[in-house]
Amino acid sequence: MQSDSKLNRADLVVTYIGGPTALFKWDGLRILTDPTFDPAGSTYATNVYTLKKREGPAMPLEKLGRVDLVLLSHDHHFDNLDRAGRALLPTAGKVLTTGIGAQRLGGHAVGIPPWRSMEISSPRGRVLRVTATPARHGPVGGDRGPVVGFVLNYTDAPQDCVYISGDTVWYEGVEEVARRFRVTMAVLFMGAAVVPRVGPAHLTMSATEGVYAARLFGHARIVPLHCSGWEHYTESRADIQRAFSDAGVQSRLCWLEPGVAKIFSIKELV
Repeated sequence: MQSDSKLNRADLVVTYIGGPTALFKWDGLRILTDPTFDPAGSTYATNVYTLKKREGPAMPLEKLGRVDLVLLSHDHHFDNLDRAGRALLPTAGKVLTTGIGAQRLGGHAVGIPPWRSMEISSPRGRVLRVTATPARHGPVGGDRGPVVGFVLNYTDAPQDCVYISGDTVWYEGVEEVARRFRVTMAVLFMGAAVVPRVGPAHLTMSATEGVYAARLFGHARIVPLHCSGWEHYTESRADIQRAFSDAGVQSRLCWLEPGVAKIFSIKELV
């Protein structure tokens, strides 16, 4: 892959690490989503259920490098913030998450409510705007606690937006994101996660809901995340691929391979 100095300022480099975790490098800023770096086979027991991790990270922590910003959809589930991921947070430049999550984490974690924006200067003199977006982690009346998503865009290119859904199902809050922003890349937490001990409903987007997103975010490439590596996913890459093919929108899907940096030219996605 070409060096960062040879990338165009519209180039976004994404490296998939595992589960909900990916490293985004965009015009000098290094941004990490929901950090999970524990090894395969790790288990996480609660009073109600136990989560099991099937796959370890494709990039070890010691090779991660500088992290300017962590986008943490929520802090209270181990599949979005595991033990090693939690230990990483103090070394990051800033952590954006839910209000209650910031209170629990302390330090330099900042709570950001839906539709509130924060601006971060890049090493190259540009300003990245991060806007919090609503999320609902499960069905009506059965969601699994506060979650936040994010829209990213540089202030000098407001039409080029990257949406990171966080753990959410498809609902009116996601539809509102499509109305407010011209999303050119939608990173969707999918896999239709189900934890039977807390109920039969899926807690992250299903393949069918991903198709809804592809149709509503009509200018966007759809990048599935958080759909492999943990035992409680009920839909696989093959299920997602099949649903998009059946709907005739398979050309919109873009898969990330573990540990492989992929370059997206955001302006080419429209």
